[in-house]
Amino acid sequence: MKPSSSQLALSVGRRVAMACVAALLLAAGFWTSWGTAQHVLLSKGREHGTLSVTECGDTACTGTYDPEGPVGPRAGAPIERSVAVKKGRDYEVVLKPGTGELVRAGSSGALLAWVPLGGALLLAAPVVGGGLRMTRTAWATALAGAALLAGAFFAL
Repeated sequence: MKPSSSQLALSVGRRVAMACVAALLLAAGFWTSWGTAQHVLLSKGREHGTLSVTECGDTACTGTYDPEGPVGPRAGAPIERSVAVKKGRDYEVVLKPGTGELVRAGSSGALLAWVPLGGALLLAAPVVGGGLRMTRTAWATALAGAALLAGAFFAL
């Protein structure tokens, strides 16, 4: 039996809506991750150094920042508080240009920066699988998100 034009329009509309939701989730995850990841991945020409965390507040941790080069250490440099930052430890960091804020550098910093994208991939997988009926793509999306989150977890 051939589907009617209203059934066809409903099917196409559902697919378009689900594709928009999946695209919105992935775009939001990428945009959120890129805010930090750009400083870690494109760090050439940026100020690098080591942060020794001395105290942590509700939203940020501070410590002594020792930049590479002739500039001496300075106290009170902030880094965003997360499970990846602990008092009494030293971290490789990159200074965000135009601010005094530091972000973790290296492979662990890169993985931590992409955590929001990993979560977005996991959230988009059921939308792709159920709404778009693309089960193989949904599994690949979910596995990519899980691998990214697991990598970040083990980088801690």
